[in-house]
Amino acid sequence: MVDEKIHSNNTNDDDNWSMKKDKNFVTENIYSTESYSHHTGSHQLKNNSNMEIYDLDSINKIKNNNIDIDIDNGDGYSHDINSNGSGDDDEEEENNSRTNLLMNTRIHRKLVNRHVQFIAISGVIGTALFVAIGKPMYYGGAGFLLIAFAMWCVPILAITVSTAEMVSFLPVSSPFLRLAKKCTDDSLAMMASWNFWFLECVQIPFEIVSVNTIIHFWRDDYSPAIPLVVQSILYLLISVCAVGYYGELEFWLSSFKIILALGLFIYTFITMVGGNPHHDVYGFRYFGDAPFKKYFPDGIDRGAHIGYFQGFLACLIQASFTIAGGEYISMLAGEVKLPRKVLPQAFKQVFVRLTVMFIGSCLCVGIVCSANDASLTAAINESRPGAGSSPYVISMLNLGIRILPDVVNIALITAAFSAGNAYTYCSSRTLYGMALDGYAPKIFTKCNKQGVPIYAVCVSLCWALISLLQLNSNSAVVLNWLINIITTSQLINFVCLCVIYLFFRRAYLVQKDTLPQLPFKSWWQPWTAIFGMSCALIMIFVQGYTVFFSKLWNVQDFLFNYLMIFIDLGIYLVYKLLWCRGKDKFKDPHTIDFMTDLREIEEHELDHSFEKFKFYLDT
Repeated sequence: MVDEKIHSNNTNDDDNWSMKKDKNFVTENIYSTESYSHHTGSHQLKNNSNMEIYDLDSINKIKNNNIDIDIDNGDGYSHDINSNGSGDDDEEEENNSRTNLLMNTRIHRKLVNRHVQFIAISGVIGTALFVAIGKPMYYGGAGFLLIAFAMWCVPILAITVSTAEMVSFLPVSSPFLRLAKKCTDDSLAMMASWNFWFLECVQIPFEIVSVNTIIHFWRDDYSPAIPLVVQSILYLLISVCAVGYYGELEFWLSSFKIILALGLFIYTFITMVGGNPHHDVYGFRYFGDAPFKKYFPDGIDRGAHIGYFQGFLACLIQASFTIAGGEYISMLAGEVKLPRKVLPQAFKQVFVRLTVMFIGSCLCVGIVCSANDASLTAAINESRPGAGSSPYVISMLNLGIRILPDVVNIALITAAFSAGNAYTYCSSRTLYGMALDGYAPKIFTKCNKQGVPIYAVCVSLCWALISLLQLNSNSAVVLNWLINIITTSQLINFVCLCVIYLFFRRAYLVQKDTLPQLPFKSWWQPWTAIFGMSCALIMIFVQGYTVFFSKLWNVQDFLFNYLMIFIDLGIYLVYKLLWCRGKDKFKDPHTIDFMTDLREIEEHELDHSFEKFKFYLDT
């Protein structure tokens, strides 16, 4: 534990700060309450979570900021912190960073709760929620679409609460990946790290291609390289700024997504009750037109039951691609201010908001557009770009509303750009965390003076070049390839999250008496994690099942659906058998070291709490 010894540079007790006797100063800190009390001859700071008492008896002349704090963090050195909460080491590091741009490997904790929530929402909500959602509705009907999305939210909840428990406990950079190294074996940690980095990186070109297809709604007489260059430059410029500025920008970009979703909800309600140019009170007419449809991917009728089941599967597969869990929140953990307080709230709030948006969107598209609509059928068969295949836009055109489709298209460009921006952030921080654990070259730990891992950002952005595939292929085809790769990688990541959690839980229970309490505790463990893992594991093999129909078989589709399974398995086996020569063993839960990282977090919390303490003294 952190041992704080506070010394005054003046020992004259007569000059001590004055307060009313027994006056309490209470600040909220992480998962506990710290109380600052003045008693006769005693000043104490008590952390209720760890039951540690810090002696403040010798504080004098605090109003004059004449305080030194020595922190012994267990490394054998004494670190001085002055009254403004900053240390001599930090000041020296800041001065050095002015002359050496890439001298340090420390990122900065500047993100607050609203940043975390909106960045997480931004990473999950993209064009799929507004455009691609029309395709599964066409295959399975509005009823199956709503049921499938609602059902998939259940395993996502199981995975999210499992992730929240371990990430809130140890909120470091790339937390669940670094916990994989601590709690499992290095081979699994290596595989999970590279899979997640690949998952984040491949979504950057996906969003770039999405922007290109959206622009095609208006015109296509330009090179696809133009949006690639423009977006890549913007992503780079945004990413090299301090994380606080990034958080503010992403906060406003994400706000547009939320406004778009809420605006479409309002549009649905107003038009269904007759607020449209035709004054047609259509209510749930379109939803009931074809709520459940039979779907035969290869065109061979195998019976009604098989047809309905495949219609449902088409919707469930889309849900497994569209709905993500808490991994995007976890990637922010290393740069969040007061993470053990903020993250538990963020996990719960983001899941609820995303669930409302996903299920609400499924309900709305079924209300405004029939699954058998002729325009929707033509848009799916012709792979119309951008908003042209969105059920909302088709509804607007059917009702004779001519301006809103362009407004929606502009909003979709913002949504796609924001999602790509979030993936750039997450992928660079993932690579940074991998480098800290030795799974990537150490050069990727280097940060500029704003605390941004600049080399990791540049390498992650190189994946944007994959979007150039659309120069030789239709944009819709490239999008389909990327969707298949992303879906598989995302499902594998869900399995890894649950496995890592089970090992983390084992280690925590063994060391429970010597560790702080969990800031967030999930329910019905370990069965919750096992349930989430089982669902994700099943979907890994189900999501590409259509490729095995004789009429639909081709090597290209098979590879895009299942290649990541073989790549990840290869990484695991090569690292374990060849690199480690079979010596890589699973960690002993009794010897796993959580305290080293917890000390750093506690120092951050102490700095923040001392700032509040000083504020009260100055008032």
